[in-house]
Amino acid sequence: MADQAVLPGKQPFRFRVGPSAGLLLLAALCLGLSFLAPGEIWRIALYVAAASITLTALLLFLSKRRARARDHALLVTAGKVAADDPVPVFCTDAAGAIIFQNRAAEDRFKDRLDQSMSRALAGIIANSSAVIFRQEAALARDRQARETVVTKRGSVRLTAFRVGPGTMWRVDETVETTGRSADWIGLPMMVVSRNDTILSMNEAMRRTLGKRMRALGDVFETLPVQTGQKTRLKGADGFFDAVTIELQAGDGRREIYALPVTLLPLEDSVAARAFEALPVALVHIAGDGRLLAANPQAQTLLNLDPGADLSLSGAVEGLGRPINDWLSDTLEERIPARPEMVRARLRDDDCFLQVTLGRITGEGDPTLLAVLHDATELKTMEQQFVQSQKMQAIGELAGGVAHDFNNLLTAITGHCDLLLLRHDQGAPDYADLVQINQNANRAASLVGQLLAFSRKQTMQPEILDLRDTMSDLTHLLNRLVGERIRLHLDHDPGLLPIRADRRQLEQVLMNLVVNARDAMPEGGDIHVETRVVHLAEPLFRDEATVPPGQYVTVEVRDEGTGIPTEQLTRIFEPFFTTKRTGEGTGLGLSMVYGIVKQSGGFIFADSRLGEGTDFVIYFPVHDLPAHPERVAQEEAPDPVAETVPHLPGDGVVLLVEDEASVRAFASRALRMRGYTVVEAESAEEALEKLADTSLSVDVFVTDVIMPGMDGPTWVREALKDRPDVKVVFVSGYAEDAFEKTGGKVPNSVFLAKPFSLSDLTSTVQRQLH
Repeated sequence: MADQAVLPGKQPFRFRVGPSAGLLLLAALCLGLSFLAPGEIWRIALYVAAASITLTALLLFLSKRRARARDHALLVTAGKVAADDPVPVFCTDAAGAIIFQNRAAEDRFKDRLDQSMSRALAGIIANSSAVIFRQEAALARDRQARETVVTKRGSVRLTAFRVGPGTMWRVDETVETTGRSADWIGLPMMVVSRNDTILSMNEAMRRTLGKRMRALGDVFETLPVQTGQKTRLKGADGFFDAVTIELQAGDGRREIYALPVTLLPLEDSVAARAFEALPVALVHIAGDGRLLAANPQAQTLLNLDPGADLSLSGAVEGLGRPINDWLSDTLEERIPARPEMVRARLRDDDCFLQVTLGRITGEGDPTLLAVLHDATELKTMEQQFVQSQKMQAIGELAGGVAHDFNNLLTAITGHCDLLLLRHDQGAPDYADLVQINQNANRAASLVGQLLAFSRKQTMQPEILDLRDTMSDLTHLLNRLVGERIRLHLDHDPGLLPIRADRRQLEQVLMNLVVNARDAMPEGGDIHVETRVVHLAEPLFRDEATVPPGQYVTVEVRDEGTGIPTEQLTRIFEPFFTTKRTGEGTGLGLSMVYGIVKQSGGFIFADSRLGEGTDFVIYFPVHDLPAHPERVAQEEAPDPVAETVPHLPGDGVVLLVEDEASVRAFASRALRMRGYTVVEAESAEEALEKLADTSLSVDVFVTDVIMPGMDGPTWVREALKDRPDVKVVFVSGYAEDAFEKTGGKVPNSVFLAKPFSLSDLTSTVQRQLH
């Protein structure tokens, strides 16, 4: 009955109506109704319906029967693969019944066909129903489950694999028990569930306790159990003191070892064997900090020589205070025992350890037992979390700085545009004004990169010629690489255009060049080359497939230290970096990879230790225009006159901007083009002006983020009474910040700061016309 409660292998009979039977009942109902039909047409219709339903039921029945046969054959085939396996192997169907067992299973368990696994294993595993239930629960989450069960005769490793709707079971009774059950040294050990139920205990634990216990509360005087701490257990002859060590065994189970203090000091031969057998790193420490003994696991973790005369302070560091003070406080019980994080100082690599101290009293002076756990992965995750928090804080700071800078740059470029309108090219101040305008645009590009770093932005792809993009970026790249590194650019004269986001593409190139620079601390050459490549056949590389076609490749090559082969496959992972702590975030190349993939491209890396690293990016060529030699061959346009609308403005603009300098420039620019401008420095003031029904407004030009009510909020309020008014939103933040305020506003467009005079006036004119 216990088996039936856990697994569906031998379930009591229950009447179920399957889909096929249900359809047949429905067909019979239609057939019966046909005899009561009021006319010939209804009778024929019911006949046809009954026939169709019957045919559907038959097809469904055959389909399910074929599926069951296929699943059964799959399980049997999987089992036959393990026919010669020396370990017993079973296959169970979806109902949990055994349908196949190999020769080893027949020799060990006899004929178990049509039985449940819990019944088959009942002779070797106590409470086998619970073990099988845990395996089935684990298989619901993953395709494989494994559990090692400690029995009176040793350990049994039960492994389950999901095969179609059924399961393959492997029962290995040859698991090495040395150090796990510890029967051979008489070390007491038990396996406990997550709810403190004792699942099994070895012979040594049964002898120590005098009988089989069911729960931890029946064994320990106080709960919970603290690893490395001395506690009291209820034995056959009353309570006794022991140092307990708890290990996680998977699926919520725990292994608890008890080391009686009567076995100490560790010079005792029985205690020494127990000390060596525990599958956890242990160090016995004297009151003055000397290492009295360390088992093999601890010697490996600390990189200790077996006969070395060393103190704990010479083996670990990084506690934040003297190690001996910590030992003394624990020994005198001045502080509560709690785990501490330290670093193994004798190892060449970074290895962080979690150390728990337990005080041991015996015949002599009190000593300490240290339980060590390798916490390097935990420490790495902690550092990654701290780094991500720091990056998030920097990103928020960068976004705020970018917003303020964009307001300043809008005022600078805007008033520069106004001055350029009053000077012709022959004026003595014209060249200076052009220089101011160009440098302001360069500053705007840097701010755009800050925004790209601080938050995810929507791609704004455009047709690009990489020669122009690289030319605009060369000055910044030369500043980034420094004086000891030479940057070489080599372009294909017949380069074809691509379609990508200019800002994000610049970010890709900057990251690759900066990585190349960091790989050459002594200086060297960085080569950036662009080529047109035609792939006649698919290119298969690094688990990626590049389809045939024309591509523009960007190659960034350095002469640096190179990347080890085992690390090359991980360089695009977030937070992975080959640089030392504090020198890299591990986000640069993952950002590069994401941008390239988002642009429809591919990126590959080759590296040779001591020779350098080579990154190659493939961008698909954009559809060729009529003259593909050059996408933009004309000279650079005049910074103001290119897109200034020459049609006079004939509308009323409500300008809402909290930054006075930006509002002054925008107001002058719009009035110069003939628009009537009504100004407001806040959303509340704008709504007050709109309360005057005699005021006619054709377009709202408003900042998105303002003190008090934000732009989209007041615009939605205003559009309730003026639904036909067009809207131009402007902001120094990214466009996604505008989207977060509530989604799209009807008849609206977005204009990013900094904008020029022509950008503003042309945008307003497009909205009106």
